[in-house]
Amino acid sequence: MTYRITMGARVRKSPFFTATVAHGVTQFSAYNHMLMPTSYGDPDAEYQALTQRVSIWDVACERQVEVVGPDAPALVQYLSARDMATCPVGRARYTPICDHDGTLINDPITLRLSGDRFWLSIADGDLELWARAVAVERGLDCAVFEPDVSPLAVQGPRADDTMADLVGEWVRDLSFFAFVETNLNGIPLVVCRSGWSGQGGFELFLTDGSRGGELWDRVWEAGLAYGIHPGTPNPAERIESGLLSYRCDCAGSATPLELGLGRFLTLDRDDEFVGKAALLAERESGPARRLVKVSLSGDRLASPSEHPWPARDAHGSPVGEVRVAVWSPALASNLALALVEASAAGSGFTALTPDGDELVATHLSFFGE
Repeated sequence: MTYRITMGARVRKSPFFTATVAHGVTQFSAYNHMLMPTSYGDPDAEYQALTQRVSIWDVACERQVEVVGPDAPALVQYLSARDMATCPVGRARYTPICDHDGTLINDPITLRLSGDRFWLSIADGDLELWARAVAVERGLDCAVFEPDVSPLAVQGPRADDTMADLVGEWVRDLSFFAFVETNLNGIPLVVCRSGWSGQGGFELFLTDGSRGGELWDRVWEAGLAYGIHPGTPNPAERIESGLLSYRCDCAGSATPLELGLGRFLTLDRDDEFVGKAALLAERESGPARRLVKVSLSGDRLASPSEHPWPARDAHGSPVGEVRVAVWSPALASNLALALVEASAAGSGFTALTPDGDELVATHLSFFGE
């Protein structure tokens, strides 16, 4: 059965929308109240371009929450389970953000643009509302809002060559999670070495949404010599590379420790932050569940799973869910992430598909390790 999303005014289009249509986009999802491209019709070609050449992605749905003002550092520090006080200007950090129960509510990349100005580049969720509420409740002197900022990703082994031709050789020296404010013939940008793949690349944070078509065309022209291909965040490659998809992998109901994000937490710092007490208690007792990477038996999956699949132990008892499953070209097998009880995480279990097939899950690794 074919499903369609109605493209009304309630679901916003990105500044790159017209360009994606011109380049043959075939599928969208809804993400942060926006249309996010998810396919150009040939998943194998998109995977090959990402892992062997260079790929261009419309990820404008990766919205920014700007925090600016005298108390902006205090708000960002209080929201984040990772220490941001030591983050220098011109750098970004992956910053898990939790509620007071220690449940992960978003996992943005936080960019520090100046001493009192930050962008939280968010996953799918209304983090702006949470940040605004916390700021008011604590009486902090800062503004919290969504700025006119729309990321365009350039990912893959030839991303450096593409970007060097586009903005200059200086971009090759940009270290991971470092960024520079610049412009491309009048198109205002923040160029950051980042992106949701393990292949390396950049995100171009466009700060004038009216210039989206121009920016896409300039990137495309620069990448032609390197085999550029339109693409999207790739479900197989990101699982192979160990990158979390918030909400997809956890339904918005897991803690960072359950998801293997412990190395991104600063739990022993002296200052308070949202969720600190709960996370310290969980660290002491151990997480109740674990996110694990597993291979799945059976024929090649024709497309990524659309819904979670029940996971059962050897006795048929429920132990959790296979959150996402996809064919992995790198492993030449079906690959999945499962959120299961800690007692079952290190051993095999089975997954029940919507068609009634029972697939054997073989443990590959704990996510994040």
